[in-house]
Amino acid sequence: MTKDEYTPRSAAVHRLLRIAAPLVLGLLVLAGWEAAVRAWDISSYLLPAPSGVAQAMWDHREPLFSAWTVTLRTMLLALAAAVAGGVALAALFNTSRTLELSLFPYAVTLQVTPLLAIAPLLLIWIHDPRWVMLLCAWIVAFFPILSGTAVGLRSTDPGLEDLFRLYGASRWQRLRLLLAPTALPYFLAGLRVSVNLALVGAVVAEFVTAAAVERPGLATIIFEAQYRSDTERAFAALAVIAFTGVAFYLATHLLSEWLQGGWRERRRADRRPG
Repeated sequence: MTKDEYTPRSAAVHRLLRIAAPLVLGLLVLAGWEAAVRAWDISSYLLPAPSGVAQAMWDHREPLFSAWTVTLRTMLLALAAAVAGGVALAALFNTSRTLELSLFPYAVTLQVTPLLAIAPLLLIWIHDPRWVMLLCAWIVAFFPILSGTAVGLRSTDPGLEDLFRLYGASRWQRLRLLLAPTALPYFLAGLRVSVNLALVGAVVAEFVTAAAVERPGLATIIFEAQYRSDTERAFAALAVIAFTGVAFYLATHLLSEWLQGGWRERRRADRRPG
């Protein structure tokens, strides 16, 4: 078997393993969980069985779906704002080292500020819980994109920088043909982290603003379920959050593969003679 024949088959096996391995492990864990709950007759108040959680998801599907749309909207708006703000600020950092040295410590401060400490203060200052949830989710999602993009923009090859300068490339040509392709993998790595941080930020903010919102999010569902000792409903909301996080992580991973694959193909095409 030649190397050219082996590589595609190996890649297909690798892709299949990446999908099958976590699925099989997850099914084994759920089966063991279900068997343990039944074998030791554990009360659903202490630990509901996966079948009970699935039943709760079906029984409460309408309020769960409504809450999911609230959490999802906050997450997506915060992520969009984080992408726009992070990329714009990273581009500004690239134009001025002084500006980067001045502002980057404050970006780090924003990242390490505990949401549970700052969210009640934001609720006092802003009053509108929707803006508080959005701001909290944005705070935790912003830094990975800013940091990744800033590092990517500084990682350009000095030789290529000199070449673009020698041929008098415009700012737009330098951004499109040199900076953006170099920074793309770093930006996408930050995006994969930020997408789940935006979800975590939205959920944490909902815990703080639960009593002030008209339409509850998933965290409010969990809070109410715990108050009513309905553990199965709390687990059902947790499962929805987990599925959402996994789905968006996979979506950003596929987006990364597609964008970087297309970019690599274009580079190979540019290097072919003729």
